[in-house]
Amino acid sequence: MARLIGPRAQNRLFLALRILIGSVWVFHGLYSKLLDGIPRHRMIVARVLGDDLAVIATRAVGVAEILLGLWAFSHRWPRTCAAVQTLAIVTMNTLEIARAPDLLISAPGMVLLNLGFLALGWYSATRQAPQANQPS
Repeated sequence: MARLIGPRAQNRLFLALRILIGSVWVFHGLYSKLLDGIPRHRMIVARVLGDDLAVIATRAVGVAEILLGLWAFSHRWPRTCAAVQTLAIVTMNTLEIARAPDLLISAPGMVLLNLGFLALGWYSATRQAPQANQPS
């Protein structure tokens, strides 16, 4: 079966996917949580853990998300990284829907968007980019 795109284009696609996935995690970790750019995230954490822990827990989640983004950029142990991303998103979504549904823009929309995001992550993690010297 002939490939639709050559190895260079495939390598660029895999790199773009890693950049996209890592950037989403870094953005939400840094801007949304550490810089409190989207206060709703802190409010959701407060609903789950209480007001006393909200700021520190939101910052901790932010740091973890940044580290997850850097891991996604690196593409080291990609399946493990995708599994950790899946666990993180499923856990966060479950807690958000159970404890703070009124703070969500759209629970079904969030779940659908995150399923798509995870599908990209797993696609990137389970596909080998071709080597430059291999024929397409």
